[in-house]
Amino acid sequence: MPIRATAKHHPHDDAPDTAASFRRLAGLPGGGERDALRDEIVEAWLPMADRLAGRFRSRGEHYDDLRQVAALGLVKAVDRYDPELGNAFESYAVPTITGEIKRHFRDHMWTLHVPRRVQDLRNRVRSASQDLSQTIPGRAPTVAEIAGHTGLSEEDVRAGQEALESFSALSLDAALPGSDDGYSLGDALGAPDPALDTVVDRESVKDRLAELPERERAILYMRFFDDMTQSGIAEELGISQMHVSRLISRSCGRVRQQVMSDAAGD
Repeated sequence: MPIRATAKHHPHDDAPDTAASFRRLAGLPGGGERDALRDEIVEAWLPMADRLAGRFRSRGEHYDDLRQVAALGLVKAVDRYDPELGNAFESYAVPTITGEIKRHFRDHMWTLHVPRRVQDLRNRVRSASQDLSQTIPGRAPTVAEIAGHTGLSEEDVRAGQEALESFSALSLDAALPGSDDGYSLGDALGAPDPALDTVVDRESVKDRLAELPERERAILYMRFFDDMTQSGIAEELGISQMHVSRLISRSCGRVRQQVMSDAAGD
């Protein structure tokens, strides 16, 4: 038998009287009869779920998607509702459905983590902007006007406006405004300086380099700090290139061994 709306007062207009159906559902074992009754109850309450979804239509999500999320919340409410507790179904279903919708926005809409306080500021600023746009057509409301309408400080209004722009992230592949040569946002970002990789190494060997004989220390500085070639160093010191090579290898080996010994002793 189809579930009909009754004259009994409910917090929501046209809410069906499903109390008897829920009591019957609780006593049925799993199977076709129970599934059919469950589907009948869900269908009877779908109009209420749609109305709840409609409250969130202005938040940037498609209404049909919101209806699906609300329907999912309704199914969860039907499956979890216990009529023996004595509470009306809608008193349990409404927070379950709205909670499902809000969870959808939190998990699927915000691509950046935004603190709850800032999300609240965003919603208040958006609502105030919509209200004020009806009284001052032709331009957007100012920060001061929004602050006066909401009772927020101008700083909070600006934070809410910034959150409005942060609802979704911009791809690094997106073209920069005014660029017609394919230059993207990612191209404008800096990169780590390769020279930074040598800072720690240089600091770790500085003390050990100071302990080398003066000529070996000078050769290493010319080779690795002044970027001179071995032949250039040989010409500078009046020795053979082979001798320069041997001195570099011996000095580097000694410094490396001492630095590794220092690290092992820490």
